[in-house]
Amino acid sequence: MASITKTLKRKSTKVPDKESQSAPAFRRFTVEEYYKMAEAGILREDERVELIEGEIIVMSPQGPRHASSNSRAAEWFVLNFTGRCTVRIQAPIHLDDSSEPEPDVVLALPDENYYSDHHPTPREILLVMEVSESSLEFDRVRKSRTYAKAGIRQYCLLNLKSRELEDYRQPSQNGYRSKQTYTESESFKLAAFPTISINVGDLLPPLKIANKRRRK
Repeated sequence: MASITKTLKRKSTKVPDKESQSAPAFRRFTVEEYYKMAEAGILREDERVELIEGEIIVMSPQGPRHASSNSRAAEWFVLNFTGRCTVRIQAPIHLDDSSEPEPDVVLALPDENYYSDHHPTPREILLVMEVSESSLEFDRVRKSRTYAKAGIRQYCLLNLKSRELEDYRQPSQNGYRSKQTYTESESFKLAAFPTISINVGDLLPPLKIANKRRRK
């Protein structure tokens, strides 16, 4: 009996556990394929999606505070940068063949046709800003990495939860090498316009309204 047991042990084959098996591959899309899906009706015109590193991401619905901050930021940048650059609000930018996000605010180099023949590319982009609440971690990690790899020189994340602004600079393939956080009582400057200061509080909804919304 002992000899039979040894023979069976020698012939047995170890079944690999789940962790040792290869992970499933994902089908990623190009910007061209992304547009073809929209033309074919696979993606509806009113569907809030964006392409990030080949993945189609469903954008979070905007709450009142998010929408308010978008409007405040749009008004501030339009008033202060008209003639200096093109201000784009929730419009696409073309990072590469696999990423075409739609940031909340973009400052781009002036273009006489207002980018009617293409979306701004990294070499034309001066600033990207995302207003963030429910998508905070995604904007802080995934989007930050995507913008850094594309070479976006300055990425600002307006954090509605903590009422702070995170200023990312010095992009690299591994992410941004510099991060500075400003409270709502502080001001920050733009890499492209270092003489202009922006009060973080001017971009946020009033605190009393924010607290009232939170209690409800």
